[in-house]
Amino acid sequence: MRPLSFAVAALAVVALIVGQQSGAAGTIGMGVVGVVLALALYRSTEMDFFLKIFSGIFGTEYVVFGAGALLAQGGLWPQDWMAAAPPASLATTVAVFGILIYVISFAPVVQRIARISSPYFLSDESTEANLWLLGRYRVKLGHLAVALIVFLVVLNQAQVGVSLRLNFFYRDFYNALQNYDIQAFWYQLIWVFGVWATISVVTNLVEIVGQSVLLIRWREYMAADYNKRWLSSGAHYRMSLAGTADNPDQRIAEDTRAFLNQTYAFSLTLLTQVSTLVSFSIILWSLPVIIKVPGTDIVIPGFIFWATFLYAALATWITHLIGRYLIPLEFEQERREADFRFSMARLREYSEQIASMRGEKAELQHLGQRFRAIVANFYDLMWRKLKITTFTLSYNQANVVIPFLLLAPGYFAKEFQLGTLTQTSSAFGRVESALSFIINSYQSIASYLASINRLTTFETAIAQAQAAGVGDNTVHRDHAPDRNLHIGGAVLTLPNGAPIVRVDDLELGAARRTLLVGPSGSGKSTLFRAIAGIWPFGEGRVGIPAQAEIMLLPQRPYLPQGSLRAALAYPAEANAYDDAAIRDAMDKVKLGHMKERLDEVDLWGQRLSGGEQQRLAVARALLAKPDWLFLDEATASLDEKLEGELYAAIDQGLPETRIVSIGHRSTLREMHDAVVTMEPNPDGTFTPRHPAPVPAET
Repeated sequence: MRPLSFAVAALAVVALIVGQQSGAAGTIGMGVVGVVLALALYRSTEMDFFLKIFSGIFGTEYVVFGAGALLAQGGLWPQDWMAAAPPASLATTVAVFGILIYVISFAPVVQRIARISSPYFLSDESTEANLWLLGRYRVKLGHLAVALIVFLVVLNQAQVGVSLRLNFFYRDFYNALQNYDIQAFWYQLIWVFGVWATISVVTNLVEIVGQSVLLIRWREYMAADYNKRWLSSGAHYRMSLAGTADNPDQRIAEDTRAFLNQTYAFSLTLLTQVSTLVSFSIILWSLPVIIKVPGTDIVIPGFIFWATFLYAALATWITHLIGRYLIPLEFEQERREADFRFSMARLREYSEQIASMRGEKAELQHLGQRFRAIVANFYDLMWRKLKITTFTLSYNQANVVIPFLLLAPGYFAKEFQLGTLTQTSSAFGRVESALSFIINSYQSIASYLASINRLTTFETAIAQAQAAGVGDNTVHRDHAPDRNLHIGGAVLTLPNGAPIVRVDDLELGAARRTLLVGPSGSGKSTLFRAIAGIWPFGEGRVGIPAQAEIMLLPQRPYLPQGSLRAALAYPAEANAYDDAAIRDAMDKVKLGHMKERLDEVDLWGQRLSGGEQQRLAVARALLAKPDWLFLDEATASLDEKLEGELYAAIDQGLPETRIVSIGHRSTLREMHDAVVTMEPNPDGTFTPRHPAPVPAET
């Protein structure tokens, strides 16, 4: 941005010199605004990259258009192309846009939008692009994104230029009608309207394609990025424990889509509206429509422009007063809708348990409460929208007649022709529409801000969850000095900060098979989670043997949607193991009767019984062959005979694996070499005592 700011400053100085020598006020104005733009560009290095893109566009356009205007003024522009020479006002206009970008960059909501948007445009990922003229080629994702957004901004500006040209068409066309000039009529209709209308249609079609490509690639990047951050280092688990962000699935799936669509719509639409405002304001100001103060000869310069501006400003202020409560209502509606969807998803997941307990009545009541909360907020939202819609509809209806009311006296006094009246009315409508952007978009803006808030809080929750694994007040994992696992100086707490487990010095692994026992609520599972590195609450150190692979089997295993093969291989890819290895593992865990269903896709978490799911999880361990296997009541749903057979299969299939189990059955003791007991402390916490050998049978 610094080199561009120097180029802008140099051109601005030249414009000031040329303007002073020629006495051209427009050129002087271009130079003054250019100096301000140069300062804004120079100081914009701290802006997020998303905003820098727009600043770069307008800075570059200022140099191009400004240089063209100076060449034309100096007589250096080709005479045959003088009609296409850019006026100084065009460079001034784009400079104003660049300055506005710098000014709004200080707004907190704009900073949040830019911070969320920028990573996509800075991405170094390689992707394949397919441009009709160039074919398929590899390019950095960020470079392609910047090229697309620049192209779309320039295309939108060109569309404003087309609208500006069509505004003059209306003047000449209606003058031809009033003057009964048939030749001018057909010329305007075919060679002016026909050509420019065709260009308008083509540019809009091209914009649709470019916009679609930009948004779907942007959404793909954001979804992958949020999924990666959410699922990294157990952040999703810590977030669920802390309850810092509700319904992360909705935030990734729905809020990102809404954010992208609305960011594009508002940024490009806002630029279009500002371009329209500046361009058509110049028309309104320069039209030969003279308005005097009633009863005097005092002319009001730019009366139509000022009337339009004040009219729209007053309406915008009233709209804000009516609609300012929409934002929190939209946010709350999204949250309640997501809670309702999540409740139904949970019902489907636990349908067997609910049916077996005849819990349908309780679930109906629960779902009813959730939906009644949606309805209550919906009515608040509806009444607020009804108020703002009543005002905006009335406002838009009045817009049709306002310009004619202002211009009728002059027209009937024959001070100007019908074409001028029509052109003024059209320009009034475009300026008023630009100024009324906030009025007509207030409900969309409220929804947009709600999406921004949800994504911002989601990012904050992810950052907090990731920080919980690396801060001073957490359990740190490092390399153990030997093949054993060491835990020392650890205090594990509940999410509310209450301590539950204290470990002064504990060593696991001296005995190959260790059983952890203790009363319910003594923190056995919490200790396992801390060893696995997913429990964020507490402090201390866990020494893990270098390069050791740890596998934790919970009481209720997770079975992903998909094939049975994928469920057995999880968390590895479905094709990570050959059929022979998978079938052998299934035989060992007594699931041999399902070997022919390996490629069958089903909801296995609902299709298999609790015992079958636990046996499948043990088969995963036999396939993965971890260095350490932690079983958190992972065989509690099995009978004692089958449990013993599974432990024998583990012992035979994983001879080099250290095994640590949690269980309450007395029969488990004979399957282990040592026992660690969670013993109570005076302060209500529990401490695992050093492993004691299992007494030999007498």
